[in-house]
Amino acid sequence: MSSLTLVSRSYCHLCHEMELALLPLAAQFGVAVDIVDVDADPELEALYNERVPVLLYQGAELCHYFLDVAKVRACLRRVSAGG
Repeated sequence: MSSLTLVSRSYCHLCHEMELALLPLAAQFGVAVDIVDVDADPELEALYNERVPVLLYQGAELCHYFLDVAKVRACLRRVSAGG
């Protein structure tokens, strides 16, 4: 099963908003969402720090700060089509 990775932090309101917006979209496509705490991983913190939330698919950034629904939907369509 494919999964998206949401790089987040617990006290970030934008992170919570992206998660709430993302979960129904991920469920629609049957994709898991792995939520990773940026503050728990020094490498992620060095990469993203204040840019969170960041949404990744296989390490590639799909969007940050706000959910780009069209871009994520297009990605998930490609994934579900096997491409």
